[in-house]
Formats: sequence, C-alpha cells, structure tokens
Amino acid sequence: MTVASPKLRRPGRKLGEMEYTHVGHLGLVVSRLCLGTMNFGPHTPEPDSYSIMDSAVAYGINFFDTANVFGRHLGVGATEEIIGRWFTKGDRRRDKVVLATKVYGTMGDWPNESRLSKLGIVRQCEESLRRLRTDRIDLYQMHHIDRQSWWDEIWEAMEQLKRQGKVLYVGSSNFAGWHIARANEIAGWRNTLGLVSEQSPYNLMQRSVELEVIPAIQEYGMGLIAYSPLAGGLLAGALEKVNEGRRSQGYMVGEIESNRPKLDQWETLCKELGHRPADVALAWLLHQPAVTAPVIGPRTEAQLLGSLRALDIEMSEEVLGKLDQIFPGPGGPAPEAYAW
Repeated sequence: MTVASPKLRRPGRKLGEMEYTHVGHLGLVVSRLCLGTMNFGPHTPEPDSYSIMDSAVAYGINFFDTANVFGRHLGVGATEEIIGRWFTKGDRRRDKVVLATKVYGTMGDWPNESRLSKLGIVRQCEESLRRLRTDRIDLYQMHHIDRQSWWDEIWEAMEQLKRQGKVLYVGSSNFAGWHIARANEIAGWRNTLGLVSEQSPYNLMQRSVELEVIPAIQEYGMGLIAYSPLAGGLLAGALEKVNEGRRSQGYMVGEIESNRPKLDQWETLCKELGHRPADVALAWLLHQPAVTAPVIGPRTEAQLLGSLRALDIEMSEEVLGKLDQIFPGPGGPAPEAYAW
C-alpha cells in the first residue's frame, strides 16, 4: 500500500509551535494538547511530575486535566495534591494553566462522599480547591452521569459555586448524547450557561461517540476533550512490540490478537508515513473538527516531548481515507449510520 507522505508544517506555523483553539463557542482558549495527570503519583514520582508540568508549560500547553479520584490508592486526592504543590512554586504557574478537574467518584466511606448531590458537589469542590491550593477551578467536570440526582439540584449546586467564583465553567465526562441534551436544556430553562465541554473516550478504534455524542456537542456549541487517544496503547505500536518479543500485560495480548489484522495495516501505514503510530493516532484526532484537544497522559518527560510531534503531522484526504478503511467507525452520525 503506497500513501503520499503528509506535510510536516501547516501554513503560517513553525515546526514544534503549539496550536491553540477555543473551547466550543466560548472565548476560552486552550492548547490543542491537554496534559492528563492520571499517572502523577501512581506511576510518576512527584519530582518527575513537576518536570513534566514545567516542560508542558514551556512548550505552550496551558490545559491541564485531573480528577479528585486520581491517585486515590496513595491517599485521597493524591494527584490533585501534587498539582497543588507544583502551583506553589511560583512563576505564575497557576495563572498560566486552564485547570480542569472532576467530581463524582467515591472519595470516602460515608454517604454523600460520591456522586452528584448538591451536598456532594459543593463539599468535593471545596476539597479539590484545598488540595489544588487554588481559589478556583476553571473547568469543573462531572465524571459520569448520576441517574439518581435531579438536574435542578445539580445546576443549583454549580450555579452557587459559580456565583462564589470557585468554578468558572462546567463540563461533563462519559455522558451520552441525550444526557448532554437534557442537561443543557434544563440549564437553558434556568437561564444559566450549561455544559461547555464533554470528555469522552475517542480514538481510531473507539469511534462510537460519532453516533450521538459528537452531534450533541456540536449542536450545543461545546468542546470535545478526547481521552484514551491511543486506545490503551494498542495504537502506539503494540503489535510491533509483541512481534519483537517484548512482553505485554495479559489483557493487552488478547486485545492485540483480536485486532491483529487492523493493527498490522495500521502499523504498516504509519511506517510508510514515516511517523510513530502514537503520533499518527494523536494527529488523526487533531484533524477531527469536533475535537478541542486530546488528553495525553505521559509517564515521563520524554513521552510528553514525543507527543508534541503530532502537531507537525498534516494529514492528506488520502491518508484520512485510508484510516477510515482500516478503522471504519460506526458509519457517521445517527440515524444515517444505521438507517437512512
């Protein structure tokens, strides 16, 4: 299979220069790569986490994503604590960052220490602010839909936090398309700004959000933050590593074998393009019009710097077409994807 090489520079942009975009229809501007912090603490020691955040800012990444549950097995809110201590090191670190965190997960054994009651939202916001050592959360995301909480209660809690200046914008994560619609319609009835972003798993192998979620996001002028951009490592050259005799975790071996034909075509295409599979996977997301930023989750500074290469990959329509052939997705938005 012969494919034309992609261009390495976009018009008017220097090689390696960060790109920025608005979050949906907002005036808020963020970098096209979002620094995910899930590894800070569990897999990346605190000093190395500081180095990653320093490098991210130095290379123009101004969008950081975390969650109150990250690093929990090291202690409640361990990852937020690491970020908070980094903020205290000065040099206007906090002011340079658009900070996103999340609420929903279990933070203790008592009632109301999880999910989305007003009591839970307000309390967990205060705890996140304390751990992050900041006076505000720029983007407060509901980590999952809570089917047992009334939307009027949720929006009352968020409105209170916004009035107090503790939360600037509210987003969702792992919501279905109809959840987004329901939340935003009720917010409209309350004359308040609704959800401004959705954070969903989105990658070449997992494209189900194209059915309902992306159309809802676009209808309401929201941004899409794509997590798991490498499909848990499957799109990062996993097949080549196995063929070279390198070990993979048990679950990954099964995923590789069940997807071997696709991965073989994928890695062959990436070799022809002259780029690492991980970089091409990120570049594909950057070419999807609904995507604000993919979340990169580096364990090391080298992995962070490697992710920046994706910004310099320009994909032709031919390349995008080849990728659609390998990973066809659901067939577009509903209902045309399965009806007429």
